Amino acid sequence: MSKAQDPFYIVKEEIQDSIDKLQASFHQWERIPPGTGEQVHLTKDLLANCESIEWQVDELDKAILVAARDPSWYGIDEVELENRRRWTTNSRIQVADVKKAVGAGKGNDNSASAIRRELMRLPNSQQPDIPHQYIAKDNDDFIASESDRQMLLIKQQDEELDELSASVQRIGGVGLTIHEELLAQEKILDELGTEMDSTKNRLDFVQTKMAMVMKKAGAKGQIMIIIFLLLLFIILFILVCLITMQCGMLLEQSEGE
Repeated sequence: MSKAQDPFYIVKEEIQDSIDKLQASFHQWERIPPGTGEQVHLTKDLLANCESIEWQVDELDKAILVAARDPSWYGIDEVELENRRRWTTNSRIQVADVKKAVGAGKGNDNSASAIRRELMRLPNSQQPDIPHQYIAKDNDDFIASESDRQMLLIKQQDEELDELSASVQRIGGVGLTIHEELLAQEKILDELGTEMDSTKNRLDFVQTKMAMVMKKAGAKGQIMIIIFLLLLFIILFILVCLITMQCGMLLEQSEGE
């Protein structure tokens, strides 16, 4: 199976895109002044994205463990398995570094309690000017967004599994066709072997009879047989020539008329 069709590399590419976006958002987060509402919102998104990517990498690790039980069945080897494990490990380290940096920045920020309340979706008693219904609305939007994201991921995984199942079915159909063809070829070879054995037996019988006749006839008998066959050949040759001449004469007569 090529890398373009391998479900691992399809999921790997999606996770790598998510990691690249996560790092871009993290660099943007570093440039934002602490304590602002934009940083609070971006911190929440970064932590949520870290959790989502970690979950995807864990699922990919589970798939690698399944493939490691019988690598030949999936068409991979130990080197490929090691490369896949190394990639998931590096991805997990990258996400953990971002998560640790964001967590440390959140803990050192003077507005840590505000960020924590924002992440926990609790009402902020120190900001009475923000109505609680807006916070509840943001909470619902966040939950809906996460739910849509998880549903999209599950849908993508279902589609990939359907494609994998279709590929397995096609391979099974090809294998069944090859098996039937081999059985038909085996039957033909058996019949050919039987015919060859029968022909060999007949040749052996004829050779035996000829040997017996030649042995009984002796040297004089063999010479007589050769002379007889030679005379028979001459007679047949003369008859063929005569018939050919008569046919030519008849053709000339028919043309003259």
